[in-house]
Amino acid sequence: MAGEPDNALRSEPQGGEAWPFREAKRLIERLAKAPKDIVLFETGYGPSGLPHIGTFGEVARTSMVRQAFATLSNLPTRLVAFSDDMDGLRKVPDNIPNKELVAPHLGKPLTSVPDPFGKFPSFGEHNNAMLRSFLDGFGIQYEFRSSTECYRAGMFDEVLLRVLARHDDIAAIVLPTLGAERQATYSPILPISPKSGRVLQVPLIERKLATGTVVFKDEDGTLTEVPVTGGHCKLQWKADWAMRWTALKVDYEMSGKDLIDSVKLSTRICRALDGTPPETFIYELFLDDKGEKISKSRGNGLTIEEWLSYASPESLALYMFQAPQRAKRLYFDVIPKAVDEYLAFLAAYRSQGDAAQHNNPAWFIHRGTVPHEDVPVSFGMLLNLVSVCNSEDPKVVWGFISRYAPGANPTANPILNRLVDYAVRYYRDFVLPEKKFRAPTVAERAALEDLAATLATVPAGADAEALQNQVYEVGKRHNFENLRDWFRTMYEVMFGQSQGPRMGSFIALFGVNETIALIRQALSGAFVSGAPAAVS
Repeated sequence: MAGEPDNALRSEPQGGEAWPFREAKRLIERLAKAPKDIVLFETGYGPSGLPHIGTFGEVARTSMVRQAFATLSNLPTRLVAFSDDMDGLRKVPDNIPNKELVAPHLGKPLTSVPDPFGKFPSFGEHNNAMLRSFLDGFGIQYEFRSSTECYRAGMFDEVLLRVLARHDDIAAIVLPTLGAERQATYSPILPISPKSGRVLQVPLIERKLATGTVVFKDEDGTLTEVPVTGGHCKLQWKADWAMRWTALKVDYEMSGKDLIDSVKLSTRICRALDGTPPETFIYELFLDDKGEKISKSRGNGLTIEEWLSYASPESLALYMFQAPQRAKRLYFDVIPKAVDEYLAFLAAYRSQGDAAQHNNPAWFIHRGTVPHEDVPVSFGMLLNLVSVCNSEDPKVVWGFISRYAPGANPTANPILNRLVDYAVRYYRDFVLPEKKFRAPTVAERAALEDLAATLATVPAGADAEALQNQVYEVGKRHNFENLRDWFRTMYEVMFGQSQGPRMGSFIALFGVNETIALIRQALSGAFVSGAPAAVS
């Protein structure tokens, strides 16, 4: 197969124009020039802090490119999730317990630092397990590789000896990017002290090619000689990245925008080691609610567990799929929109042809096996329903859903059933604490009284569109210059928030009589303690 690249393509390749297919086609072009029997995708993870969603995103996105590639090519593929757990711990993360347990071990490989959570032999193994647990739960097919295990097992020995032999060539690539002080001590090879166990950034006094060893001054001042192989040394991370590309023969790897310069350096080092750099893809970074970059050690932004407390894994995968080269906020307030966009793609999938389906994120999220379920209520609508039900009991919510969509029930609608539970939790933790009801002005009160009277006259069984039209007509009758102001009035007076649902759909779900009662409660001042019924 390696000698006949045309055979790598499927006889009738079907692909889309979504970005994973564009990436897969780039990879196919590469393989046409340098054929291989198997294609290796890799993702890297630095377990210096607890895994965050950005870490998952890199694996999920790479998996999507792999899926697109498998649609276009018969070549077998592997996806390696590689943990840089032999890196020395540079600082104690802010978001861990028992910091005093970790602090004495700064500088040691992460797999030699005690686990502050007390669950695993080391901090590195704890964080590796957290990542693997989620990837396993999501069903991503991958192979996990530990840097510590690879170094110690001799998997990198051949290329490490090559690094030793070409030490000066590699240093010449890196030195111009360093400050004067760091230039004086730089070596791509970092010996690990046999005495303290720390990864040392010290000058190499001697490099012995014949024995494959290096001599350096240990922390206590003694001259020490160790092999560069077998886990006695590790590489500076740019050289380490290049060494790994070379040793594993990596074909494709993603990285964040903050690593653009590192990718360029590692690419040059890889070539200096007679390796072929992989195809690379640069994605934008996630930002927290303040617009700052998410950091594993700081623990800002969302964790994987937090997202999954309030929404499905599928909604998270969609967020990763969309616009990977655009910076996006990753905080709790993005969840409802992500959930409803996922539901929209899911609903559209069934009526699409093959080409359109391969552009639909649902095809990537479900790896080609997309579930068929009608979800009659959006997540945003559920949040508003929970808000006005005055109940966090899912059974109460289901009572309204079943009346709105006869035949819908928790057993027949598992996706919707999960959404109800998510909506209750999200409302309780994020919507309820931010509710701020206000009393209506005199003009707004008149419009709301008109709305209640108008709803009382609508025919039984009026659908969401008919109800929406009635809401519009009331707003027009009361001379709102911008109907958005009319809807904002309803949201702020009736829901205690500045944004809300499509009112026609909400009324159809909640019930006409129930909505009239809600309006009358709001007008009575029940939601605004001590406030007058109307404000001029």
